[in-house]
Amino acid sequence: MSVNEKPLKIACIGEAMIEMIVNPETFTANLDVAGDVLNVSIYLRRNLDAKHTVSFFSTVGTDTMSDHIVERVQSEGISTQNLQRHPHKVPGIYSIQTAVDGERSFCYWRNDSAARTMFSTPQGPDFSSLNGYDVVFFSAITLAILPQPVRDGLFDWISGFRTRGGRIAFDSNFRPSLWENIETTQTEVTRAWSVTDIALPSIDDEMGIFLDIDEEAVLERLRASGVRLGALKRGAKGPLAISFQGMDQIDYPVARHVVDTTAAGDSFDGAFLASYLTHNDHGAAMKAGHECSLKVIGYRGAIIPRIDEVTDTFDGIVR
Repeated sequence: MSVNEKPLKIACIGEAMIEMIVNPETFTANLDVAGDVLNVSIYLRRNLDAKHTVSFFSTVGTDTMSDHIVERVQSEGISTQNLQRHPHKVPGIYSIQTAVDGERSFCYWRNDSAARTMFSTPQGPDFSSLNGYDVVFFSAITLAILPQPVRDGLFDWISGFRTRGGRIAFDSNFRPSLWENIETTQTEVTRAWSVTDIALPSIDDEMGIFLDIDEEAVLERLRASGVRLGALKRGAKGPLAISFQGMDQIDYPVARHVVDTTAAGDSFDGAFLASYLTHNDHGAAMKAGHECSLKVIGYRGAIIPRIDEVTDTFDGIVR
């Protein structure tokens, strides 16, 4: 197992929102800050050596809620140098209601969120702030909230970035209501897979977007798109390694106590990336991602207490 001695700069591009965790009995809510890519960046930062830099790229407003978002991101040790402030827009909001089995339902208010303006300038899309990074992570939600000219510009920038040795990590998180139509979703996600170096899809998202009939169909399509390495997240079944160079598949522990699956996939992504980018060991990264996810689903909300606050005797898994 090799260890990456070079300090890495990792950019995470996405939307930070105000999260309302709803108590269905009292119809009250606890507020926090979340968003799929932000969640990934937090779990990435928590599992990564301090010598590496994690930066969150987005746009929020100048209101007090946006101030709280910036402070929350900074409190996790994540750089906010490229977290821009829009003078006339505000962040999106979403609510979560969780069923007794841990599954959740969402409601969003984000159609005019500040994040939709990121990388936009009067002169056109500008991605120069991403220059100098080693790894860039984004998701299908990132693509969904961006206008088409910005999506096109991002893919143009990625082409040059990868030519210069940069690596792209991508998760096809699917929120149907954010997209113009399913055909656009399929086109843009396929474009993303074609430039991805570290693939982190979920089986439900992939089947929902592309109507694949089973796991083999998903893997076959990903292979045809150019994907060569990553992990296919399969919920309670555990992750499946994406490796077309041959890799033994193993059984992973399953969750005994599920409270909230909101950030199951995001936490997996963050811990997987932290491990893989540090050690270049696919199997170890799979294990790290799964173990982090098991911890996270034992808590309510997307962001659990910091790792050093979580008991070492956590008993949420069956070995």
